[in-house]
Amino acid sequence: MDARRAQCCCLALALAGVFNPAPAAEHGAPHWGYDGDSGPAVWATLAPEYAECGAGRRQSPIDLPVAVGLDVPSEAPATLEVYHHEHSVDVVNNGHTVMVTYDEGDALTYAGKPYALVQYHLHAPSEHTVGGQHFPLELHLVHRAADGELAVVGVLLEKGAHQSGFDPVLAHLPRAADEQAHVEHVAIDVDALLPAKRNAYAYLGSLTTPPCTEGVHWLVLRTPVELDAAQIEAFAAVLHDNARPVQPLGERRVSTTGLDGAP
Repeated sequence: MDARRAQCCCLALALAGVFNPAPAAEHGAPHWGYDGDSGPAVWATLAPEYAECGAGRRQSPIDLPVAVGLDVPSEAPATLEVYHHEHSVDVVNNGHTVMVTYDEGDALTYAGKPYALVQYHLHAPSEHTVGGQHFPLELHLVHRAADGELAVVGVLLEKGAHQSGFDPVLAHLPRAADEQAHVEHVAIDVDALLPAKRNAYAYLGSLTTPPCTEGVHWLVLRTPVELDAAQIEAFAAVLHDNARPVQPLGERRVSTTGLDGAP
């Protein structure tokens, strides 16, 4: 592995257990999953470092409001700059999700602070709900600031027309846990993974996987992206119900912002 790829993988590993491309046991971390004795209901009891999964009061995902009248404008505007060029990417099935890591995919600015895209991954069904309703899939684009703070752009994926922007990932999709595909100079355009209209729900939450660390800025796009039935089935066949249940909103509020600079 060259220095650039090693740096990328180490950064992804530092973010959370779900970003770990190797089995948890190899790194001394307790096993967690999405059902049975290791599911979300018991994450907080699996290890002391997972306590925030149960004790936290700003946890993710949440149920998002349907009615526009429930929204309030965000005091923290956001912009998203997408870099259009070819990338070398790693597509990893880590047993919890399918994750794509690469450099210079886009740059997010939120509340005047820059964040760089580290990786994106998928959940089936969606982790966030809208008015209590799940979507077939949800894409999380994880961004990291220089000080380590995280901001995640969520994209809800629904059944509809074919979306060619996801084809390069599907073409190299690792089917089994702990498989990894390295693809040189592949044209994965982040812009093609996003809707044209980029108004977003904004709220302060957490990682949706152990250790459930809080202080994560969430921007969930209000307009879903369509995938056709075959694309949804291809992802769902590999992801196997990897969605954490929604968490209480508590005293938090959900506001709105536009990633294109528009309100």
